[in-house]
Amino acid sequence: MATPGSRGTLRSRERREQIISLATDAGLASVEELAARFGVTASTIRRDLTQLSASGRLARTYGGAIAVPHRGEASLDQRDSEAFESKRAIARWAADRIEVGQSLLLDAGTTVALLARALPAGAALTVTTASLPVLHHVQHRDDITTLCLGGRLRALSDAFVGPLAEAALERMSFDVAFLGADGVTSDGGLCEAELEQTRLKELMARRSRRVYVLVHAAKLNHRPFRAWARLETDWTLVTDDGAPSSVVEEFRAAGRDVVVVPTDRRSTDPS
Repeated sequence: MATPGSRGTLRSRERREQIISLATDAGLASVEELAARFGVTASTIRRDLTQLSASGRLARTYGGAIAVPHRGEASLDQRDSEAFESKRAIARWAADRIEVGQSLLLDAGTTVALLARALPAGAALTVTTASLPVLHHVQHRDDITTLCLGGRLRALSDAFVGPLAEAALERMSFDVAFLGADGVTSDGGLCEAELEQTRLKELMARRSRRVYVLVHAAKLNHRPFRAWARLETDWTLVTDDGAPSSVVEEFRAAGRDVVVVPTDRRSTDPS
């Protein structure tokens, strides 16, 4: 750890490594605490956290960050409060794009589940999903016709995958698909824990006229697993303003349409 006499002389890389250690040990590292500890400004710490979150080593939270564990895939419940304000802002942006009478395909994941909760009232929508949380949010909506893709239930993602879900998709088409991902790279790859998930995402995109991939900034150029989906059709990346401008430009330079959604960090209530 830094000593009082060396706080101001730490190089950026060394400081960021120590931030990782602090976040891992304490579970939460606030901007103010880190700025005081290292003798730098709060804006410097925020830049550190932004870079660390973009590389997938930290997950941004209100006022600071938490360490990202490297012990395999986290459950949906464990991911639910991670980057909540950013996810909610992305979900609300997506909800504003929905038009009356559309047929929507909603993927698994916490951000897409927040979109399901924010679907506009009275829009006479048809929602198809393999996600149990999405079903929970729409099942009592009289203004929504709900269709469920069956298959094998993945407990970690609370969603169905496998041949039965794939067979159902082959018989359907959609106006808009909203997809999630564990990681997204500028070369167009969507990263997931299992091949069945990536296969399903490819089919979802293929059966939809328009595709949005909803991911918060920490997932950009993040490669936590070895299963990949390659989307053959055009799609739009929707992320939050925690994404470094250099990373956003990297995606745009690769020909990707990118939307950066402002995050309102004044509200921290995940209810």
